[in-house]
Amino acid sequence: MCKPLVRATGFCKGILPLTCCLVLISGCHDSNVQRDNASVPVAPVAVVERSQLANNLQVAGEFLPYQEVELHAKVAGYIKRINVDIGDRVKTGQVLAILDIPELEAQVQGATAGVRQTREQITRAKSEVQQAQANYDALHSESQRLQQASKAQPGLIAQQELDDAMAKDQAAAAQVDAARSALSATEQQLGVSQADQLHYSSLADYSRITAPFNGVVTWRYADTGALIQAGTSNSGSLPVVKLAEIDELRLRLPVPESLAPFVHVGDTAQIQVQALNRKFSGKVTRDTAALDPSTRTMQVEIDVPNPKGQLAPGMYAQVTLDIQRAGDALAVPVQAVDQSGGQPAVMLVDSSNHVQRRAVQIGISTANRTEILSGLQAGDKIIATNLSSYQAGELVQPRVDTMTSFHEAEAQ
Repeated sequence: MCKPLVRATGFCKGILPLTCCLVLISGCHDSNVQRDNASVPVAPVAVVERSQLANNLQVAGEFLPYQEVELHAKVAGYIKRINVDIGDRVKTGQVLAILDIPELEAQVQGATAGVRQTREQITRAKSEVQQAQANYDALHSESQRLQQASKAQPGLIAQQELDDAMAKDQAAAAQVDAARSALSATEQQLGVSQADQLHYSSLADYSRITAPFNGVVTWRYADTGALIQAGTSNSGSLPVVKLAEIDELRLRLPVPESLAPFVHVGDTAQIQVQALNRKFSGKVTRDTAALDPSTRTMQVEIDVPNPKGQLAPGMYAQVTLDIQRAGDALAVPVQAVDQSGGQPAVMLVDSSNHVQRRAVQIGISTANRTEILSGLQAGDKIIATNLSSYQAGELVQPRVDTMTSFHEAEAQ
């Protein structure tokens, strides 16, 4: 029952005039409307919009040399001279150290002398072949003449003389074959001698330790006069120097198992080196395509040019990878999607301001937004937060007051 908003006085006593009644009725209606509006809850809503979505992965990476190698001696010897120290930059083929190996020098000289001796034996064998050939030619001609004369005048030449000439002819032919075989054996011996010479000469070349690539000497293990064991032995020999290529570095990142399928060669990466207060971009160059069983991570590498040498191997960097990206996607706030059940759903506010529970299919999710693949359209209004406070069919007062902060958070 409405209470009077004004007290009847004067001419309003008794039967109230029409004007006064209208005032009472109007006051009663306004009061009911205010109480009804007060009972309808205010719901913060977000408008479904299309935007660019990108899911990022932040992970710490370590800079490594593009190439790094410890240089050993191939043969044992004393260091005659070492030309570099730690921090020295070297070029490909530059001599870093020289070993003194006296016994190897003697072996090289012996192999060289063996080659010369074999060459002389070949020369002598060739002369013996020529001599045997000349002797055979003479005896063969003599045997042929006697045979022809015997055929022309039978009985002119005794059979014994013919047999002796033929035997000498055959013996001379055999001597030619023997001389040629000796020459062939000597030529083959030359190949053996040359192989020995090449073997010892190659070992002698290993007395000069050279740089296999452009780089910097990161460690020196030996000094002049130190005895160095052959690197091929099982004695656990120490290297002479360690060389690293740092004009280009590998930035190695461990990617978790759950995100490994989304990282691909060519993905853009933002790199921040806190030690140098530098930021720059790069791209994924390679990955192992397999997980490390001990850490359940996939190793990913980014090649980073370092021509001035400002970046040092061992430095750490914070890397942000764009691992998932969706263009022109329907996006809603993450808090607006209820994923507590088996099917993701949102609380849709229809044109009559009533709440409807709408099942949706979601795509990628960022820190603030989730992609909607189906179930909503651009322009729909959904409850942005506190979904459990609202029920399907409930009347609400929608208030779009969360989108500004929502967009600002996404832009940061």
